[in-house]
Amino acid sequence: MTDKKTHTLDVPGAVLTYDVREATTPTDEPPLLLIGLPMGAEGFTTLAGHFTDRTVVTYDPRGVERSTRTGAPGIADHADDVHRVVEAVGGGPVDLFASSGGALVAFELAATHPGDVRTVVAHEPPLPSVLPDREAVDAALTDIHDTYQAKGFGAGMAKFIALVMATGELTADYVAQPDPDPAVFGLPTEDDGTRDDLLLGVNMRLLTQYEPDWATLRAGTPEVMVAVGEDTGDELTGRSARATEALLDAAPIVFPGGHGGFSGGEYGQPADKPVEFAAKLREVLAR
Repeated sequence: MTDKKTHTLDVPGAVLTYDVREATTPTDEPPLLLIGLPMGAEGFTTLAGHFTDRTVVTYDPRGVERSTRTGAPGIADHADDVHRVVEAVGGGPVDLFASSGGALVAFELAATHPGDVRTVVAHEPPLPSVLPDREAVDAALTDIHDTYQAKGFGAGMAKFIALVMATGELTADYVAQPDPDPAVFGLPTEDDGTRDDLLLGVNMRLLTQYEPDWATLRAGTPEVMVAVGEDTGDELTGRSARATEALLDAAPIVFPGGHGGFSGGEYGQPADKPVEFAAKLREVLAR
């Protein structure tokens, strides 16, 4: 693992924290930027360690971990933040690997700042707008947001976990089912009164509203590829990834593992397949 240098960047409405791991040997390859949403830089620690031959940049999105925020940021705000990070590390183009909600930010960045990126690998974007059951998914996401506002973190997160674990298309009566017990997922059952969680308080609404600029993304500059985990079945992110790539007129690239295939045990979660995942990402970026 190369040493990382941590920096901060003042942007409108936030102070962003980002890390730079310089390549251990001279290279002509552009920096590799790893982003998530709402996951921060820590979640990419293992993956970054497999690319010591390149400069690797990670950051905490506004409102996540070390980065501050005011207000309720949208996808365009996050994309502008990434653009500013790219400028701060010397400008583009960079190669961009984007996980989960970060993939939506990558779509927006590629459409609005195409000079920032050479290649985008969007891993399992959660994008209800591409699904045949969009209305049911939108209703479920809105219900999660409303539950969080009414009952707090444990109740909202329990519904979120249940949704991401659900397989197949949702029916119109999905939100009418009994509320899951937060304790089953090891979540608090009491409401602590806070309402500052970015995922539950803001991102649920973002997912129901965001629609990528498909025409610009299909233009091919920069190259945008969508990836799906080999262990991801018909859950929301797997279905979204396959449908998204169909709109880009290509087949999804299959990566080892599941939604967190690159995880090496960050955040106390079980490690997935980080070695195999990194090898696949290196192969894809070399195309």
